[in-house]
Amino acid sequence: MAAVSHWIKAFRLRTLPLALSSIGMAGFLAYQHQAFHTSVFVWCVLTTLFLQILSNLANDYGDFMNGADGAHRVGPERAVQSGAISIGEMKIAIILFSVLSFVAGITLLYQVRSLLSFNILGGFLIVGLLAIAAAVTYTSGDKPYGYAGLGDISVFVFFGFVAVCGTYFLQAGGISMDVLLPAITCGLLSTGVLNVNNLRDIDSDRLVGKKSIPVRIGSQKGKLYHLTLISLAWVAATVYAVLHMTSLFNFLYLLTLPLFIKHLLQVFKTKEPRLLDPYLKQLALSTLLFVITYGIGISYF
Repeated sequence: MAAVSHWIKAFRLRTLPLALSSIGMAGFLAYQHQAFHTSVFVWCVLTTLFLQILSNLANDYGDFMNGADGAHRVGPERAVQSGAISIGEMKIAIILFSVLSFVAGITLLYQVRSLLSFNILGGFLIVGLLAIAAAVTYTSGDKPYGYAGLGDISVFVFFGFVAVCGTYFLQAGGISMDVLLPAITCGLLSTGVLNVNNLRDIDSDRLVGKKSIPVRIGSQKGKLYHLTLISLAWVAATVYAVLHMTSLFNFLYLLTLPLFIKHLLQVFKTKEPRLLDPYLKQLALSTLLFVITYGIGISYF
């Protein structure tokens, strides 16, 4: 049986702040509109954490089985790749976290059963099942969609629209169109983190036929794509802040702008792909700080 330390490493805890950013954004938006429900928010957090860990475990397993985690890998060593966790143990863990994600999701829907109609609850159940399927099949299975370059779309949809709009809807019982703007922001920033990962792995991905966006368009254009993701995220966030402006404190999130500028400068000046690895965690933490300051600015002032 693999040691606990190996499992904690396989969970990739550094990815969890990014998942929490989207849920946190929805919580702040709900609070802004006097619709925040603590129990619903807590179960949204738990469901999201289970899904993120499930995705990380399935990615560890899938990339090994498909050859992406071979000797040519430049990123951190993975659990199955290193032999710290066996293929059989990882399969069991994937099943376990699929069940945990499902149970947490069902409990979440039970919390809002009096707020939403049966049809809407059924719709959220389908979305939840799709989220589990997306987490597992990103790099696993016969035709993993991540290897076709569709990971960016999936991350944008699930970290943006599903996480932000879904969490908000479950608390407020409805949604306004302008909430899509912060959702777009979270989706784009999350896609940015994936893009840094893909820029780092561009050479190894190319070798195994993983057609990520950087592999398809090249490293330099991949960095321009990265600049576009971050810039559009800030535009969407600022439009929402302007539309709901009540004081200059609504723009508290501007304090984090230097972090993103520094990040972009570092990504562009880094020539060796493997040296991009620290900037995944950097962007994830910057996104979390952005969401906290953005949420405080729009909710409390």
